[in-house]
Amino acid sequence: MKLEVHDLVAAKGKRQLTELNVASPEHAAAAEAAGIEIIVSGRARLRRALRDAAPHTHFCFGLIYGDHVNADQAKRAAFDALADGADSIYCAMHFDVVEAMAREGIPIVGHVGLVPQKARWTGLRAVGKSAEEAIGIVEDVRRYESAGAFAVEMEVVPPPVAEAICRSTPLIVISMGSGAGCDAQYLFASDVLGETARRIPRHARSYRDFRAECDRLHGERIAAFTEFRRDVASGAFPGEDETVAMAPGQWERFAEALAERTT
Repeated sequence: MKLEVHDLVAAKGKRQLTELNVASPEHAAAAEAAGIEIIVSGRARLRRALRDAAPHTHFCFGLIYGDHVNADQAKRAAFDALADGADSIYCAMHFDVVEAMAREGIPIVGHVGLVPQKARWTGLRAVGKSAEEAIGIVEDVRRYESAGAFAVEMEVVPPPVAEAICRSTPLIVISMGSGAGCDAQYLFASDVLGETARRIPRHARSYRDFRAECDRLHGERIAAFTEFRRDVASGAFPGEDETVAMAPGQWERFAEALAERTT
């Protein structure tokens, strides 16, 4: 059964949820089959396909940071996503933008801690290792509460800080590298599957090595295409099994008719 926003909120403090960032309908379908509660993606062109692939999984659509320059544009994009079947919206824009969307009843997930889209100010590093920074995260969470968000992604924050904040807020706290004391654990499907050649982040874990399998399959593609080209050159393709035969006696009739038309 798909979890709606009120179901996610009701689950706070009772069990940990799982969330995957999916890059394809295949990811989405596998996530649903595995019982993952939340999928997230910012790929607008795949939005309907992702929804169709995982109809019973909560789908959070991510607004790409920088695509929308004000609250009106963000609201329009969010409404479009909801019309395509999204259940909630991730938005890393300013609290005022989040508040404008929340006033329209749009369920919003914010982002605190390391926010990669804004890392020009912080660098790609853990946030909250000092008491001062940790208090800053608390203040950001409070601002999301006031803005009307229902959840917040908390990225690369020390686990004791993340757990303490999670216990002190009504928001669903989604951990990406912030320890087990939050309400949900979030990873990228491509990291879980080991699909990319890049080194995965410290906070992620690969459960499979799809990159090696993809490389093997690519080698097999090349080999198959090479064999096809070779068989065409040698006349081995096509063979009788790949062609059709005329009914008995029809070739002779055709040949005779063709000869009459070419003389």
